[in-house]
Amino acid sequence: MSVHIAVTDEDLIRCYSAIRELRPHLTQSQFVAQVKRQIQNHGYQIVYIADQDSVVAAAGYRIAEFLAWGRALYIDDLVTVERSRGTGYGGELLDWLIALAHERGCDAVHLDSGVQRHTAHRLYMRRKLAISSHHFSINLI
Repeated sequence: MSVHIAVTDEDLIRCYSAIRELRPHLTQSQFVAQVKRQIQNHGYQIVYIADQDSVVAAAGYRIAEFLAWGRALYIDDLVTVERSRGTGYGGELLDWLIALAHERGCDAVHLDSGVQRHTAHRLYMRRKLAISSHHFSINLI
């Protein structure tokens, strides 16, 4: 398995089918436009694993500095397509992201995960991520 960085619009379009499983509210055109804005404005990046020319897992992340955590790699999105879950792709991406955080001098890796995503939580805990806080939100639109 090798991890690829999404660079072109074509790469983003290939990643859309995987990300759509996690973010079904986004159309392909909305996804590409928003990712491009996030890349430009926030240093967001998408990485992915492909099998037989099909993206089977993808992750979106950014590196930023926080008062609470110091320099941290924040994982916005991490998904393996349903048909490929349990094959190790998600763990491979997570391991790659943790190694990248070490390489880039980060103090921590953080992510939020929906409370219903028990299978994902098991993966995170196997990789020694701890449940360290509650995330609170309010929709304004």
